Amino acid sequence: MPNHVILFSTDACAFCVHAKSLLMKRDVAFEEVNLGEHPELQAELIAVTGLTSFPQIIVDGETLGGLNELRAADKSGTLASWSAG
Repeated sequence: MPNHVILFSTDACAFCVHAKSLLMKRDVAFEEVNLGEHPELQAELIAVTGLTSFPQIIVDGETLGGLNELRAADKSGTLASWSAG
C-alpha cells in the first residue's frame, strides 16, 4: 500500500518544483499543500516539523525533511517503495 505523502510548498520555490518532479518521476502519489495559498498554516507547520525551509515532506505523519532528504530516500531505494505502481 502506498505511503501517504504530503508535500508542503511555497510559491516560486525551485526546490519545491524539483521535489514534485522527482515524486512524479518515481510515480509516487502525493498531496500538495501550497502555503502561498494558506499562509496561516506556515507557522503551525514550522512548530510541528521544526523546519523553516521548503519543501517540507511528511510521510505517513512523520517528517521526512526537504529536497535533500527526498533525494537521499530516492538514492537508497526508499522512494521506490512508495510508488503507487
